[in-house]
Amino acid sequence: MIETSHQWRFFRAGGFDQVLLETADDLLALDQLDKKLWSALSCPVNGVEFDPRTLELIDSDGDGHIRVPEILAAISWSAGCLNDRSFLTGKSRSLPLIAINSDSPDGKSIFDATKIILEHLGKPECDSICIDDTLQIEAVLNNSRFNGDGVITPETIEDETTVPWVNQIIQCYGSVPDRNGEGGITKESIELFSTDIEAWLSWYDLPIDGKNCLPEESRDDSLALWNRLRSKIDDYFLRCGMAIFDQRALTVMNSSDENLSTLATRNLTEAVDEMALLPLANVSATATLPLTHGINPAWQDSIQQLKSSVIVPFLGDVDELTVEKWNDLKSAVLGYETWWSSKPVTTVAQLGSERLRQWNNDIQQSILALIEQDLAIKPVFEAIIQVERLTRYCRDLMPLTNNFVSFRDFYSGRGKAIFQSGTLFLDGRSFDLCITVTDVSKHALLANLSRVYLVYCDCIRHGGADKMTVVAGITDGDADQLLVGRNGVFYDRQGGDWDATIVRIIEHPISIKQAFWDPYKRIGKMVGEQLQKLAAARSKAAEEKAATGIMQVGNKKEETKQQPPFDAGKFAGIFAAIGLAIGAIGTAIASILTGFFKLPWWQMPLALIGIMLLVSGPSVAIAWFKLRQRNLGRLLDANGWAVNTRARINIPFGASLTGLARLPQGAIQTISDPFAEKKTPWKRWLFLLMIVAAVVIAWQYGYFK
Repeated sequence: MIETSHQWRFFRAGGFDQVLLETADDLLALDQLDKKLWSALSCPVNGVEFDPRTLELIDSDGDGHIRVPEILAAISWSAGCLNDRSFLTGKSRSLPLIAINSDSPDGKSIFDATKIILEHLGKPECDSICIDDTLQIEAVLNNSRFNGDGVITPETIEDETTVPWVNQIIQCYGSVPDRNGEGGITKESIELFSTDIEAWLSWYDLPIDGKNCLPEESRDDSLALWNRLRSKIDDYFLRCGMAIFDQRALTVMNSSDENLSTLATRNLTEAVDEMALLPLANVSATATLPLTHGINPAWQDSIQQLKSSVIVPFLGDVDELTVEKWNDLKSAVLGYETWWSSKPVTTVAQLGSERLRQWNNDIQQSILALIEQDLAIKPVFEAIIQVERLTRYCRDLMPLTNNFVSFRDFYSGRGKAIFQSGTLFLDGRSFDLCITVTDVSKHALLANLSRVYLVYCDCIRHGGADKMTVVAGITDGDADQLLVGRNGVFYDRQGGDWDATIVRIIEHPISIKQAFWDPYKRIGKMVGEQLQKLAAARSKAAEEKAATGIMQVGNKKEETKQQPPFDAGKFAGIFAAIGLAIGAIGTAIASILTGFFKLPWWQMPLALIGIMLLVSGPSVAIAWFKLRQRNLGRLLDANGWAVNTRARINIPFGASLTGLARLPQGAIQTISDPFAEKKTPWKRWLFLLMIVAAVVIAWQYGYFK
């Protein structure tokens, strides 16, 4: 036994010992309780029926799970803020101010913030505070001009000349949500905006010749056209240089007669690519490129575009290019390209240089001053959050630990556990063990090991706008009518009704009663199916025979045929075979009855019980072992919990989780049914015949002597 300074009390449920938590001292001593005795070590924040805001406050690392250190930290912090720690039991819905420990730093801050809250709510004389008070004051302050989150929205600013700048900062960098849900800017986004403007203007103001020649809206297209035509123009001037170097090259550098003759025989609209391989213009020793006429038709449009978008902006309106002008143009465009490629990558460029030059330090400081005003009341908001934290912890820590350290709510039956999402009504029964799941396939892999009969249901409401999936444990009754596709109704913890449809079933034994009758039901089902197959086969054979006969009659010519004579010997053999079969069956029945009636009277019921055990015994034995293995832990583990023990669902407790349809106590029932099936006497006569046969056999064997 592990010795602790606190005297613990335990109760046994689910096949294991669970700690009993009832007082504040029990909560404060949880750090002394061996973690091996905790029912769970982790539970998810989502998918549980508990106040999500409380779970958010406890989940200090924001990983979506509540763990043991976070539970202990919440208890320790709450105890340090209270004078009267009995309020941790959650029995009081409000927290008196006198119970707050104003001697501790956190307690002092909470006490002062509580006073502020009550004053803002118009009840400064009130001596207690509840969770609703914190929610009301938070809503009031969140909608105020400044709310302590360091985010400034356009609605916060009263100076109309500053509002466009805030909107443009949001346009460049996006918005940050304010406490009231509106988008705004922070100190970091303002400083980044100012830095990017400075970097952009420093680059834009570099002394580069011709940097304003190309319009911004067509700059990229103009440079792309330049890079495509530059090598072709260089080729033209090199050819002219060869002609100047050697007169013999003048003819060779132009198109040959053979190339022109080949093009002359073709449709030139289909030979543009071949034409583009020819020189840009007629190569001559003057080394001048005309820009208006004499251009290779394949390049005519491109040269005209280059002239208007690049040549004219840099050189002016010229009709021809010399080598000197071409080299000057290349140098200018190269410098422009070098300058443009070094531009800063920033979203502020979309505002344009003229607008960016209007930004100054005064505008920046005025917006930063608003953020400082907003942050000045941040401690007040943080204190309000601490007040909310303390009031929620006082209300929720006890029920949370009773669903985490132990599963008291689940096994005591005094209320639903936090993992129970509602009640499913289906097949004339109600199922209380319902758990919300997100991924049916993933959940079913581990949940199958729980040995619980499970049905997964897709639930929808409001015409399919709201959807969720639950898994329900079937722990009493039978499974005869539980089929994929069957519909029911699911009621959540808030009373909302959902249309539920079974989408998957994991089969396991439900109860001993169901296991006992299951073999007989399977035998009856098998016999019924065989009889249906036999009847269907006979019906089909009869229909085929009738159809064949009709066809034969239609095709048969009108002629008379002599009917074969009646074969008495053949029919005598058939009757003899039928008689032998009936006799064999009668003999078998007589042998069974003879052996049964030979037994002493006290062995007859034992024989009947033995036959029933022979049929139902294996099914009942298997069910008994599996029912003892039913485990709640695997269901919760499949949903993200870290269950620390084997939480059994035994047969009596399992039966309590499923409600069967029963008439109310004191209800008046009329047993006459006007639409009941008419009873036939053949069953009665068969029963009397069996009694007579039994009496005759008993008489023959001397039981009545």
